[in-house]
Amino acid sequence: MTLTSGPVDLSAQHPRARTPSLFATGIRLAEVRWAAAALALFLVGWAAQILGAPAWVWWTLYLTCYVTGGWDSALSGLRALKERTLDVDLLMIVAAIAAASIGQVFDGALLIVIFATSGALEAVVTQRTADSVSALLDLAPERAVRLDITAGAQHEEVVETSQLRVGDTILVRPGERVGADGTVVHGLSEVDQQAVTGESVPVPRGVGEEVLSGTVNGTGALRVRVDRPAGESVIARIVTLVEEASATKARTQLFIEKIEQRYSVLVVVGTLLVLGIPLLFLGHDFEAALLRAIVFMIVASPCAVVLSTMPPLLASIANAGRHGVLVKSATVMEQIGRTDLVAFDKTGTLTRGEPQVTEVLPETGHTTHGVLAAAAAAEHDSEHPLARAIRAHADQHGAAPPSSVEDFVSLPGVGVSATVDGARVRVERAPVDPDGPASTQAQVSVDGELWGRITLIDTLRPESARAVEELDALTTRPVHLLTGDNAATAAQVARAVGIDRVHAGLLPQDKAALVKEQEEAGSRVLLVGDGVNDAPAMAAATTGVAMGRRGSDLALDTADAIVVRDDLATLPRLVALSRRARRFVIANLCIAGTFIVVLVTWDLVATLPLALAVAGHEGSTVLVALNGIRLLRERAWTR
Repeated sequence: MTLTSGPVDLSAQHPRARTPSLFATGIRLAEVRWAAAALALFLVGWAAQILGAPAWVWWTLYLTCYVTGGWDSALSGLRALKERTLDVDLLMIVAAIAAASIGQVFDGALLIVIFATSGALEAVVTQRTADSVSALLDLAPERAVRLDITAGAQHEEVVETSQLRVGDTILVRPGERVGADGTVVHGLSEVDQQAVTGESVPVPRGVGEEVLSGTVNGTGALRVRVDRPAGESVIARIVTLVEEASATKARTQLFIEKIEQRYSVLVVVGTLLVLGIPLLFLGHDFEAALLRAIVFMIVASPCAVVLSTMPPLLASIANAGRHGVLVKSATVMEQIGRTDLVAFDKTGTLTRGEPQVTEVLPETGHTTHGVLAAAAAAEHDSEHPLARAIRAHADQHGAAPPSSVEDFVSLPGVGVSATVDGARVRVERAPVDPDGPASTQAQVSVDGELWGRITLIDTLRPESARAVEELDALTTRPVHLLTGDNAATAAQVARAVGIDRVHAGLLPQDKAALVKEQEEAGSRVLLVGDGVNDAPAMAAATTGVAMGRRGSDLALDTADAIVVRDDLATLPRLVALSRRARRFVIANLCIAGTFIVVLVTWDLVATLPLALAVAGHEGSTVLVALNGIRLLRERAWTR
């Protein structure tokens, strides 16, 4: 089913947005209620039929199911017909009505319910994605402090960020979000850019360096010259990229959807010929010709073909769900198996996304315990990610900080200092050899004497290397690493997990551009990520997979599948399961096609009894359904 509601302009909903939204608005989530009502009526009617209720009771329930679940498909089919095209929506309505006209109202109601449920699921997914993109705009602050410096006097004015113009100067106080993309003209601080660039730790920012809208300022005040208007900021561009990619993304269609137009035309033309030729050339009476045509419509109807596709894919979705992977639709499950190139984000995907202490190196005359305790004490009042990691490591190793901590001072872009039991302790970011290991080091000094260094690193997930190896074996093209982090860190992580193709220092639009480049070159890309900065690339990829525990709202809603427990080991199994499901789909289509060909041929060259036609039609439907649900078994996941 196709959603046809018009576009909405997010700028009307949010003062900071200046890019038109391509997502559907007014998406008819009423479709969910109509589909649920149709399903309920169908089940009640089926129960009434089985329990021996009067025929008029279950006929009424089934026909009401027709109306509640089929009116939207009927309108969609008629709109397509008006544009001189035929689709399965219209064919489904005609087949359902034909089934009812010869007493097989159950078959028609079942077909109605299948299509109504499919349309409802599409509406839910589309609406959630639209809501998530709108929520993304909350990353950028609604207001900013604009500075007016004239005649040596400084005036502060709070304005909407949408009113900022290129060349304006804004003040960003500690803890505030940056209101616009710009360049620091005064001040020194550390800025947390993880939501936008994926860098795992805040980065120092001083005069002449760029800061991005929506990133979080640390402990130092910054004056920033605005370089881009709100509508051209990184956040606004992420919104646009996600919307455009989602709107134009060439999703792999289910096999039945690929042959929908030709199949629909063939069945309609065939039904008219079966009705018309006996009347015009063979002298048959109208009633006999009509009965033969109705039988033809029933045996050629798409019920078995639809169920050939859906049960294997839905069973695979259920199986994957039991093992911690949420796949959002049958189309997604089918296209995962077509993946020939896998690309990973780094921070929060291959790594845990949180720095951890890996080593404490005391200087001569000092102990590991002493260095750790002094650092933890000085960092007691800091909320910096490195400070939290140091305190956690100290707690784990029983390095209790001294009781007296006073005069805490944050040193923007440098570190912290505090008076601990009367001694002045400084914890500062140490210079790192660009050719050495990709890690962060904090040096600890007491009263000017260096006591030691603490090494911190964003540690790999234990299953990352194995997952990369297995996915590399399953696909025909090398695994890629796409990250906004620096080249040294990216290279070290890539070496550790066995990835040769590394792309570092990428902004969100760069990731999306790389994915589009691979897609245009003929690859079917599966991108795995977790952050806002990964969402445009997820939308551009054939399949986007998000990490469930760390994933941002936008990443989770943009993704086609979610690894709920952040276990990368599930990805190779998911790809293998999808490929197995596709084999089941092909087998089922062969079975359904064989039944249709045999029954249609029988109806055309002889007289196919109505009861036998219904039995054959229903038998093929049950057979392919039972074959498909075999993928629910545990063994299907482990193979």
